[in-house]
Amino acid sequence: MMKTFCIRSLFFASLTLLLIACTEEKKERIVMPITDLSDESLIPKPLKTIPTNSAFALDQFTAIYTSKNATGFEEVGTFLASKIKDKINLTIPVNSQGANTVERVIYINQSDSTDLASTEAYQLYINQDSIIINSNTAEGAFRGIQTLRQLVPLKSNDTLAPQKIWPVPSGKIIDSPNFEYRGSMLDVARHFFSVDDVKKYIDLLSYYKINMLHLHLSDDQGWRIEIKSWPKLTEVGGSTEVGGESGGFYTQEDYKEIVRYAAERYMTIIPEIDMPGHTNAASVSYPFLNGNGKTPKLYEGMRVGFSTFDTRKDTVYAFIDDVVEEIAAITPGPYFHVGGDESHVTKKKDYIYFINKVEKIVQKHGKRMIGWDEVAIADIDATSISQWWASEENAQKAVDKGMQIIVSPAKKAYLDMEYDTLSKFGLHWAAYIPVDTAYNWTPEEYGVPMKNILGVEAPLWSETISNIDELEYLAFPRIIGYSELSWSIKENRDWENYKVRLADQAPFLDRMDVKYYQSNLIDWKKSDYSYKTITKD
Repeated sequence: MMKTFCIRSLFFASLTLLLIACTEEKKERIVMPITDLSDESLIPKPLKTIPTNSAFALDQFTAIYTSKNATGFEEVGTFLASKIKDKINLTIPVNSQGANTVERVIYINQSDSTDLASTEAYQLYINQDSIIINSNTAEGAFRGIQTLRQLVPLKSNDTLAPQKIWPVPSGKIIDSPNFEYRGSMLDVARHFFSVDDVKKYIDLLSYYKINMLHLHLSDDQGWRIEIKSWPKLTEVGGSTEVGGESGGFYTQEDYKEIVRYAAERYMTIIPEIDMPGHTNAASVSYPFLNGNGKTPKLYEGMRVGFSTFDTRKDTVYAFIDDVVEEIAAITPGPYFHVGGDESHVTKKKDYIYFINKVEKIVQKHGKRMIGWDEVAIADIDATSISQWWASEENAQKAVDKGMQIIVSPAKKAYLDMEYDTLSKFGLHWAAYIPVDTAYNWTPEEYGVPMKNILGVEAPLWSETISNIDELEYLAFPRIIGYSELSWSIKENRDWENYKVRLADQAPFLDRMDVKYYQSNLIDWKKSDYSYKTITKD
């Protein structure tokens, strides 16, 4: 500990001397504006913000340094440099690679502070000549640089200096998440979305500190992931989608690329194979799986609840074991989602028998089972997780079992619900969910004890959407609000304040070519970008 402290002290002493020298040399040329860090439109809102009313001069003489021999920290620094380059076309060297004159420093530091209890906690110190991000982990540092990215202005500031300078407001931010699980679900089964589409969604989610992406990989209308021991699942079951289009699927290499891309952004991929209902695509591929007594045929509609596996056939469980094994082997995250919802033609005793068996299969392959709230009626143990979407009674059963719960109430959190009667896409069987309704609820007081809440997830079902533009219309801007509901504490969440900060997200969304819904509830900030957004008719 003492050696580490000495090394860090020497570094900071050297850094301080360098910055003092630079300041003395440049103080006649650079006059920074007065800025207020607390006025910045950060989403999700940090735990605590302390402004000091000056600014860091980000310019061509800035360099990024990271703790040496700290796993992942240099990669975080490189990621930050690439995003600054993308945003303002400023190249910043990382750890002296390509550095010439260095006058100001962004230092991403691995801390051993006990104040940073959460793996995602970070402290951001912004001074006139230095920015320091402290975190115990690279994951926490990554969350910190998302905040810093939002603080970098798009336009440079006029100063007496010959070079462009982007002023970053000074002060201190102390931050950590309210919930460890902050997610969105994407249904790639009803309509298939390409690897590039999923990557874009990951980029957008990670910017707002969302750390879980749940992929709904199978349903009645399509099977979307290659299972090498059962090739007809994708050859047959992956051949169509809602509306009769050609469908598609991810090879295992495709899926691994999604997992890799997400991991670089400290996001966990959660695979879902929905069963025993929502299984028509699997049963068409291998009819022995079918348990509803009808001859399975490819299905391109939107009806639910008509399919089921044969829950009393040993070969069905051998099939499930193979599927879980292959997917688990290429999924480094701890979770495997087994669906379990809307299995209306499965007898209750057969459903319970099935979920009990599948839980053991998932555990056998080293994963923690997640299921929609119906799974709580089975005899599962407290290590499994219930995703509450519909039934408060099922949520209470999960609580009684000591289970953790992912809060996803359809009336509040379903991204596929229409905004209003004029929405271009979506459904409204649960509710109309305008932007304010999506934000104005409290997961902590929604019927589930705080100690049982693992986190919040906003699912996006794809019956009515077939491309990335339509996906973005339903997801944005509502998913931005869900990011704040899951990261920020209740005391920091306020609609009147939030809607102002949301309005200021327009330049980022436009720059990312997001076809977001321009709700009339928001006074959107004008952007210099010309990308078209989808609005009401």
